[in-house]
Amino acid sequence: MTTNSVKPQKLERPDGTPPRVLVVDDEHNLTELLSMALRYEGWEVKAAGTGMAAVRAAREFEPDAVALDMMLPDMDGLEVLRRMREHNDRLPVLFLTARDAVEDRIAGLTAGGDDYVTKPFSLEEVVARVRALLRRAGQQELVDDGRLRYADVVLDDDAHEVTRDGQLIELTPTEFSLLRFLMLNCGRVVSKAQILDHVWA
Repeated sequence: MTTNSVKPQKLERPDGTPPRVLVVDDEHNLTELLSMALRYEGWEVKAAGTGMAAVRAAREFEPDAVALDMMLPDMDGLEVLRRMREHNDRLPVLFLTARDAVEDRIAGLTAGGDDYVTKPFSLEEVVARVRALLRRAGQQELVDDGRLRYADVVLDDDAHEVTRDGQLIELTPTEFSLLRFLMLNCGRVVSKAQILDHVWA
């Protein structure tokens, strides 16, 4: 008996080139293995072993997603993330961490990380999580005419209207603001405090 495997959807940048992924870890062997697995997906990969090198690479390489170790020799991953987000505030980041305590995971997500995996991890799991980040980021599109799109949902900022699959959705002003904030932060974890600050401020 044969089984048919479903091939993952091919991911591309808007210009048709492969996605770019930055791998940041000071364990050289791990970086090499992970980079190889990501390249096998057809993606363009760059590696960095320190926080400073990672920040520099993020600006020069302009990745579409980052796999970032929480503990680096010169600075921690949270500081690296903060500096990266100064250049690109929507850059999807997957934290790689040896810490499995709940408070450590919450700290990473609260700081703006989009996902995390704990070491030791399987390469397949990391590839799958990076793929998910790239796919979510690619579903969001901000167009020049003031509309924000996610899948079949279109938010028109100028007309203050929302449609799904062409059908108008009636929203209160607060619901509109909340949806707009969530669409602008598509693929990222946002805290309750951030939502309160941006929607009910």
